[in-house]
Amino acid sequence: MLRTLRAEGVGVGCAATDATAPTGLILFEPRLPDVTRVHYYRAGSAGSRPGTAAIERAFATAPPRVLHLTGITPALGPAARATARRALQLARGHGTQVCLDVNFRARLWTADEAGALLRGWLPSVDLLVASDDELPLCLSGPPGGAGEGAARLLDLGVREVVVKHGAAGATAFTGAGSCHRPATPVRAVDPVGAGDAFVAGYLSALLDGADLAGRLARAATTGAFAVASPGDWEGAPTRAELGLLGTPPGTVVR
Repeated sequence: MLRTLRAEGVGVGCAATDATAPTGLILFEPRLPDVTRVHYYRAGSAGSRPGTAAIERAFATAPPRVLHLTGITPALGPAARATARRALQLARGHGTQVCLDVNFRARLWTADEAGALLRGWLPSVDLLVASDDELPLCLSGPPGGAGEGAARLLDLGVREVVVKHGAAGATAFTGAGSCHRPATPVRAVDPVGAGDAFVAGYLSALLDGADLAGRLARAATTGAFAVASPGDWEGAPTRAELGLLGTPPGTVVR
């Protein structure tokens, strides 16, 4: 895993390993062209019980510009929950922007459990990403639609709310207004990983200084790459490849 990350240009200097726990496993079982079963085997894995030392070392070495958290990590167990909470505290102390992708998984915890924890994190969140059906988890009471729900989150101090609408695209809300981006049309090969790819594109553009429309455009592009490619992350584009989806079918790129 570390070798693969290095090959993709990801810094792993602060990575931690746990020799006393197994590596988590995920299996994908394609059943129909549009249906894939996902099986997780991560109970008791190293990833379910991370310590805070690596997080603290990372912030002490070079505080990141953005901390990205998902709702999956705190659902994995008490250790993962404590480590995510510590990362959130360190981000606030270092002026690091915090992105939270709700990423709710009903197999890991209940909606009530997820909502109670995530709502407690909101005062420290700068950018929140959620699908239409995940947005209510972040609010007490019904959200009343994406626009109303986003407005309530902005009132709570979240600076930017991005709501994913699946095949209908996504909408970003800020105090200055909103911006909608349709999904980039592609031939669907494998939908697994599209949400993570979307957020990766959005944060990449954010770090590059793109405006709201530019961030959504790149997110839609990276999400489309994920849908159009087999595997969870293997089809992720480089910056130089972001324009490939606009090339005519059958084009040979040299």
